[in-house]
Amino acid sequence: MSPKELNYIEDALGHENFLKTQCQDAAQNLQDPELKACAQQLQQKHQQIFDNIYNLV
Repeated sequence: MSPKELNYIEDALGHENFLKTQCQDAAQNLQDPELKACAQQLQQKHQQIFDNIYNLV
């Protein structure tokens, strides 16, 4: 892979990690059970996407 392609992958991993962290923080602060569950599902989805990208490399 070229350095530019590796930079794209690094950026994608960073974005997914950021989104996962944001969802985790939201889930911890939400009181409504439905919203909390939604944020937790999004957190898991972003973790899966992160793992998929990471495993491709």
